[in-house]
Amino acid sequence: MEIKPGKLLGQINHPDDLKQLSREQLHQVCDELRQYIIDVVSVHGGHFGASLGVVELSVALHYVYNTPYDQLVWDVGHQAYGHKILTGRRDQFITNRKYKGLSGFPKRSESEYDTFGVGHSSTSISAALGMAMAAKYKGENRKSVAVIGDGSMTAGMAFEAMNHAGVADSDMLIILNDNCMSIDPNVGALKEYLTDISTSPTYNKMRDEVWNLLGKLPVGKNLSRDLASKIEAGVKGVVSKSSNLFEALKIRYFGPIDGHNITKLVDTLKDLKEIPGPKLLHIITTKGKGYALAEKDQTKWHAPGLFDKVTGEIYKKKIDVPQPPKYQDVFGHTMIELAELNEKVMGVTPAMPSGSSLKFMMEKMPHRAFDVGICEQHAVTLSAGLATQGMRVFCNIYSSFMQRAYDQVVHDVAIQKLPVVLCLDRAGLVGEDGPTHHGCYDIPYMRCIPNLIVSAPMNEQELRNLMYTAQLETTAYPFVIRYPRGEGVMPEWRTAFEAIQIGKGRKIKDGRDVAILSFGHPGNFATAAIRELRTEGIDPAHYDLRFVKPIDEDLLHEAFSKYNKIVTVEDGTVVGGFGSAVLEFMNKYGYKADITILGIPDRLVEHGTPKELHRECNYDAQGIADAIRALLKETVSTTVLLG
Repeated sequence: MEIKPGKLLGQINHPDDLKQLSREQLHQVCDELRQYIIDVVSVHGGHFGASLGVVELSVALHYVYNTPYDQLVWDVGHQAYGHKILTGRRDQFITNRKYKGLSGFPKRSESEYDTFGVGHSSTSISAALGMAMAAKYKGENRKSVAVIGDGSMTAGMAFEAMNHAGVADSDMLIILNDNCMSIDPNVGALKEYLTDISTSPTYNKMRDEVWNLLGKLPVGKNLSRDLASKIEAGVKGVVSKSSNLFEALKIRYFGPIDGHNITKLVDTLKDLKEIPGPKLLHIITTKGKGYALAEKDQTKWHAPGLFDKVTGEIYKKKIDVPQPPKYQDVFGHTMIELAELNEKVMGVTPAMPSGSSLKFMMEKMPHRAFDVGICEQHAVTLSAGLATQGMRVFCNIYSSFMQRAYDQVVHDVAIQKLPVVLCLDRAGLVGEDGPTHHGCYDIPYMRCIPNLIVSAPMNEQELRNLMYTAQLETTAYPFVIRYPRGEGVMPEWRTAFEAIQIGKGRKIKDGRDVAILSFGHPGNFATAAIRELRTEGIDPAHYDLRFVKPIDEDLLHEAFSKYNKIVTVEDGTVVGGFGSAVLEFMNKYGYKADITILGIPDRLVEHGTPKELHRECNYDAQGIADAIRALLKETVSTTVLLG
């Protein structure tokens, strides 16, 4: 089905075309842009509500500013669809988040309008400040604008950047897009503070009266601005809640204003362009604006998948047989079972209760499960603090997000040997979100830290048993459990708990020609490869190691004693990962073997479906079978395949 843009939007191939339109026509552009996003995402999928909420802001920014010369930085990037459509990518937008297509996030290599690559939250102010400082140093009249949501503003990095911006004396604008949402509803004191600003009748009434008065004064623009500054200071002194947080950081505060009033946005941005120094514009928006269902249930419609844009029906696969659950749902339901067994069990997640499925425990046991906002560092150290008091805390953070809390894992957890359970969701290749979200690196960065146990389940039953083992009083070390995004392999997954001996794997089957050593979910790909190879008379053995630290040396001694051809399989980087641990073992004990290491290659892997990316990286069932066929044709010599 061909999706056509509206009359005006169809004429906009870059922001210069947008600037040729009258202010009155911008209302129609916003309507057409919003409809085009709905049309495309309903058919092709992608993030949804965030971009609908900033349609007017996207149009206003490109109408007022001289992009790409002026630098526009979007935080996270879920909301940048309108920006992409207005900057030369309208006709390619149907490829968004598809294999070999447009990225779902701003990406420097994709367009000169994407000034900074994003995907993780709270980086925009730092990046825009760097751009503003460079412009000042080079004597350029280049504007820098950071668009950040109130959810991203909760991260410490945003405050670090504002603390510097206030004294850097650089010309930059921070736009605070306040919709009380990230993916889930925002939490914390900052949310309450911003709500106070946006709902303070005294401040808003006085502010409106001041601006109405200024509009009637028969004075020049400069004099009006001087007077406005004095009156503004007086208003802020009377209503201290309105701006003291930002003003204390020496960032001038403006707003709040309606983020869906395109005329007001254009006028305000034009005025702010003329005001030097660091400043913040607070706008109030509605996530999912213009699509009623998305406005009512903003978490559900953050990224709903394919849907009927008329009825709002979200399409689901029609399946006649029971399907395995998502790993994150197994985690979420298992947390409740463990908490019912052990009163010391608690859960912590940084702003991902739905994504991690900790929401189940938060709903049933709100005093024992906590969403701490977008602040991974705090989440880990909070968990460590709870652990000092005897709590058994499951700290659930996506693998790629855990990179932000690495110092806390080392300093606050590992050095003190606190038994925090670090659950790394979305380990491996996550799919359409691409390289900013792939969980490629946690095996190397965790296994090099002393005092950590690092594990990965091959299926849902093993995830439950690893979680059960991690909360036992006899487990005295920090415990890492990594598992992938999406469905597992066991429709009947709710099995009785069994403790797993730490550092012990399992032999799944004996073989004759070659040994497959797997770590985590890719063991299922190995099982499928073995079925295929046995039809050709090739009989591999299969060992599921379960732990990369401590690694099961007894199982490895058995494998290297019986086989001189080894294939390792993991869903992490081949550099320093599970395969590297096996090579270290081989070198330590003087074994000789042909070894092929399969996993994520030493390069950035772009976006696509997990199936497409597993195939590209050659560690799906076909890739494993092909590697074994090739290995059996070689003479005995140590061979390492790094992708």
